Amino acid sequence: MPIPGTEQVAPLLSLKAQSFTESVIREMTRLNLALHGPEKAVNFAQGFPDFDPDPRILDAAAKALRDGYNQYATTWGAPQLRNAVARKQSAAWGRNVDPDREVTVSCGATEGMVAAMLAAVDPGDEVIIFEPFYENYGPDCVISGAVPRYVALRPPDWSFDADELREAFNERTRAIVVNTPHNPTGKVYSHSELGLIAQLCIDHDAIAITDEIYEHLVYRGRHLSIATLPGMADRTITISGASKTYSVTGWRVGWLIAPPALTAGIRKVHDFLTVGAAHPLQIAIAEALELPASFYVELLGDYQERRDAIVSGLQECGFEASAPDGAYYVMAGIKSFGALDDVSFVRRLIEEVAVATVPASSFYHDPALGRGHLRFSFPKRIETIERGLTALRSIRP
Repeated sequence: MPIPGTEQVAPLLSLKAQSFTESVIREMTRLNLALHGPEKAVNFAQGFPDFDPDPRILDAAAKALRDGYNQYATTWGAPQLRNAVARKQSAAWGRNVDPDREVTVSCGATEGMVAAMLAAVDPGDEVIIFEPFYENYGPDCVISGAVPRYVALRPPDWSFDADELREAFNERTRAIVVNTPHNPTGKVYSHSELGLIAQLCIDHDAIAITDEIYEHLVYRGRHLSIATLPGMADRTITISGASKTYSVTGWRVGWLIAPPALTAGIRKVHDFLTVGAAHPLQIAIAEALELPASFYVELLGDYQERRDAIVSGLQECGFEASAPDGAYYVMAGIKSFGALDDVSFVRRLIEEVAVATVPASSFYHDPALGRGHLRFSFPKRIETIERGLTALRSIRP
C-alpha cells in the first residue's frame, strides 16, 4: 500500500484542455479592467467596437423580438438569414449559392471554425496554418485532433515563402486555414498567393478553410475568396459573420458556405455544439445584409481614419508600425524600447498607463518568434484612440 498522502491523483482536466491556455487577448482586457476600471482603461487588446451599431440594425433586432422570433430557429439557420447570405455571396462570387444546401448559420465565426474542423478533419490529419495566427486556430486543431503544420508570414510585408508552403503539403494534409484579411497582421492575400494555395489543395486533395470575417475592411488591394478560384468551389469552407462588419461582436452570428457534402457534416457538428444562434438576432442580421452599398463605403472610410490615426500615433510614440492593408489591427515593433519580452512589456503598459494590447508571441506556436511585436486593435472611437496614444507617449524609448 502507498504511504498515506503519496497516492497519485488522476488529473481533473483532459489532455486536450491542458494543452492550451485561456485567450491571451481576453486576459489582457480583464487585467486592465481589474487594475484601472472601465473609466480609465483603454482597450487596444480586444477587437470590439466602443461605439454603437448602425441604428437600423438595432431597430431590426427590437422588431424581431416583438414579432415573436424568440424560440429556436431552424438548427442550421433561420431561412431569412440563409437566404440573405446566399443572395449577397451569389452576387459577390458570380455564381449561385444555395441557401438550403450550402449555408449554415453558426454562433459566430469562432464556432464556425471549430465546426468546420470537426466536420472535415480526422484525428491525426495535418492542417496547415500560417503564423502569426488568430489564437483560436491552435486550440481548434487540438479539439479536432488535427496535427498543425505551421508556415511563417514574415514582416514587414507578411509574405510567405512559396517553397516552404509546398514542403508543408504532404499525403497527410487534409486542410489549410486561410485568414484574409488577416488577424493579427492586416495582410490581404493576393491573387497569386491564393492561386498557389488553391493549386496545392487540388494537387494534394486538400480543402481550404477560410476565415473571411474582415472581408469588408480592405484598404489596399481587394478581397478575394479562394472559393471563386478554378477547382476550389467543391473544396472550400468559407467562414464569415456579422461581428466585425456590423459592429455587433456580442451577437455571435456567423455563417459557413460549403459544398453540400461538407455542409451536411458541418450542420451535424453545429447542431450538437450549440443547436443554433439567437433567432431574433439572425433576423436582424438578415436585414443588415440588405443595407445599401453606401453603408460599406462609410464603414471603410471610418476605419481608414482610425487606422491612419493609430499608425501615425504609434510611430510618434516610438513603435515600428506600418499601415495594415486590411482588418483592424496593427502589429507594432517594440525594438526601440529595448524590450526583450513582449509579455512583460504588455504588462508594463497595463500597469503604468492603463493601455491593454496583446503580446505577439501569443499568435505563434513558438513564442520566441513574436517577442518583438505587440498587436494593437483599433475599432474604437477617434477620441479613444487619441486617449490611448496620449497615455503611451509617456512610455519613452
